[in-house]
Amino acid sequence: MDSRIVSVSEVNSQIKSLMETTFLNISVEGEISNLTKHTSGHIYFSLKDENSAIKCVMFKGNTSSLKFDLQRGQKIVVHGGLSVYIPRGEYQIICKNIQPSGIGALSLAYDQLKKKLQDKGYFDKDNKKELPLFPKKIALLTSSTGAALQDMLRVGTNRWGLVKMVVINTLVQGEGAKDDIVKNIQYADSFYGSPEAFDIIVIARGGGSMEDLWAFNEEILADAIFKAKTPIVSAIGHEVDFVISDFVADLRAPTPSACMEMILPDREEWLMRLDEIENLLYSQMQNIFYQKQHHLKILHDGLKQVSYEAKFEKNIHEILELKNYLNKSFQNILYAKSQTLSSLHFDSVMEYFFLIKIKLLKELQLLIEGKNPKNFISSGYAQILHEGKISPLSSLQKDDVIELIDTNIQLNAQIL
Repeated sequence: MDSRIVSVSEVNSQIKSLMETTFLNISVEGEISNLTKHTSGHIYFSLKDENSAIKCVMFKGNTSSLKFDLQRGQKIVVHGGLSVYIPRGEYQIICKNIQPSGIGALSLAYDQLKKKLQDKGYFDKDNKKELPLFPKKIALLTSSTGAALQDMLRVGTNRWGLVKMVVINTLVQGEGAKDDIVKNIQYADSFYGSPEAFDIIVIARGGGSMEDLWAFNEEILADAIFKAKTPIVSAIGHEVDFVISDFVADLRAPTPSACMEMILPDREEWLMRLDEIENLLYSQMQNIFYQKQHHLKILHDGLKQVSYEAKFEKNIHEILELKNYLNKSFQNILYAKSQTLSSLHFDSVMEYFFLIKIKLLKELQLLIEGKNPKNFISSGYAQILHEGKISPLSSLQKDDVIELIDTNIQLNAQIL
């Protein structure tokens, strides 16, 4: 028998060459077992079925293509080629790509991340930040060339022209999109607490496939949204599209244009409310004035029934009470109504509004003070008293003794 003797290494090398040539591209389905995720970034596991098993490895350079988390017991399909590890004479599949069996990799990754973040409390209502009713400044994180931006600018301008919308051009699809979105969220949020702070951050883009929207399903983006101090609104795709950022954000909007309708007040609606409040305030002031005017008439008529001194003191007292009551009532009304309007930020409009009302109050005060008998006397008139009571000239008789009183002197006289 004349056969050449070869070494173990030579045999394994020949087998390796044969396998790598014959089984260059194969797809194998099985269940994951003996899973090890090494600190080097490589992933080692066995792929088994009911009767057999084969070792598999996915090197670090290919793991970035994984869209889901490998777990023991998971049924998958691996794509790659056979090779031999010469030192131990073991053959294994060098995996280039791995897909879940029976379900898309993206769908599985989506479900896995959603459950993970839900368990961490990222979706809890207690962690949602409240959005301001009247935002002054909004950051729009979206593509500067996309249709979504034009829709948002149009709706925002028509709905609430007082808001300042700052566009931060952001990559919303493809390689690097997730990192760009995270970077811009952190940039906009960095102004929190400063005079330049944004009231709301909006991340938005139009519709697309699951692959197109995948940047908004990344865990790194979910972390950035959750950690931000500024309220964030997620307005991604169409109404039927749901991405992970929708669940983590403080508010989810079905579309970019609907987002602006949800976060901005309606200018026309609030102008109508202002008119209603002004009319109510004016009506209440009129009612108070007429009531007090009637009360003053009663007081005036009552002066004929009392002596001059008592009448004078009572009149002064009633006028002071009336003045204090009107001041207090008006202030209470203004305070109650201003509480409703406090956040409207119509600084110049409200200043003009209150100046008009203050002028009205001063005119009312002058009207009341005009009823003061002391003011008539100080204008050059004199009071005629007969037997200590105010008496008209027509009631006096010859030889009646009367008193003439003005602001400075008091004289006695006799009717001739």
